[in-house]
Amino acid sequence: MKKGGRYETSHLPEDQHEPGSRGLVLKNRLGIRSQREMDRVETEALKRAEDAFFRTYGRTHRFMASDICQMHRIWLGGIYEWSGNYRQVNISKGKFTFAFAAQIPKLMKELEDGMLRQHTPCNFGSEERIIQALAKVHVELLLIHPFREGNGRLARLLATLMALQAGLPPLDFRSIKGKEKQEYFASVRAGMDRNYKLMEKVFSEVLRKSLGTSSA
Repeated sequence: MKKGGRYETSHLPEDQHEPGSRGLVLKNRLGIRSQREMDRVETEALKRAEDAFFRTYGRTHRFMASDICQMHRIWLGGIYEWSGNYRQVNISKGKFTFAFAAQIPKLMKELEDGMLRQHTPCNFGSEERIIQALAKVHVELLLIHPFREGNGRLARLLATLMALQAGLPPLDFRSIKGKEKQEYFASVRAGMDRNYKLMEKVFSEVLRKSLGTSSA
């Protein structure tokens, strides 16, 4: 079980933790045992990956499930052996359970044939349509939670890549903290009922602040 309140998981091989980390850090290629150090290494790796993805995925690219796996692998491949592969364990956060591991390949194919096909490339003419596309893809990917680690950050990165396709600046999610973070989680849960309005509100605010940051 991963401690610290982030996830509750089963004790399968993918859940092995680094010896000496007190169950706080997943087993990794670098032998890192400190959560703070792992956070730093993952953040630096994500920044390098972002730069590469910004150059790779252009305005006409239609995202597929394989792209999402590839992005995860490029980001975390130097850290975890299982990067880029769908998780084999069931995970939950608090009382909320994400998609069962056995269903992930099917659900990701449905995401590819449905939401990703409908909403990428995200080069729609109106801001309202763009926000709808961002919200729907974001919620559905987070509900699937296809990987053992890094799902939220990867989903936010995909949203940024979609925003760039629409000619918008990189999205600034830094304002999602405290009360806003709880609203964000509630927006994800609302997606279980195909209610995307709450997440549209989140993205509307993120976009407003991103445009303000861009023009500052």
